[in-house]
Amino acid sequence: MRKLGRTSAQRKAMLRGMVTLFLETGKIETTYTRAQEVAAKAEEMITLGKKGDLAAYRAALAFITKEDVAKKVFSVIAPTYENVNGGYTQIFKMGPRRGDGAEMAIVKLVTVAPAAEANK
Repeated sequence: MRKLGRTSAQRKAMLRGMVTLFLETGKIETTYTRAQEVAAKAEEMITLGKKGDLAAYRAALAFITKEDVAKKVFSVIAPTYENVNGGYTQIFKMGPRRGDGAEMAIVKLVTVAPAAEANK
């Protein structure tokens, strides 16, 4: 895990907030290193959603800051990736930020084509 220039408590709070926003909207724009961390944690939450049991739901609620987002992960997002093993997110580099030159990126949820699901 990258330190991202913060203490562990600050880093965890920032990641919880960013992952919650990402799962709520399906897309987030941030620096490249933060994007990598957000994508990894979001994939963990979607994997918990695919398990679908009470223990997984509670584990997701322990990280995700909004209950309605956790419900969305379990009822909407996870079922779309039912036949996919990992790779639920994509990271697109956007180039340097104007103010400080930090490498920016967009993290998006991968859209699963219905034809790809039918072939499996």
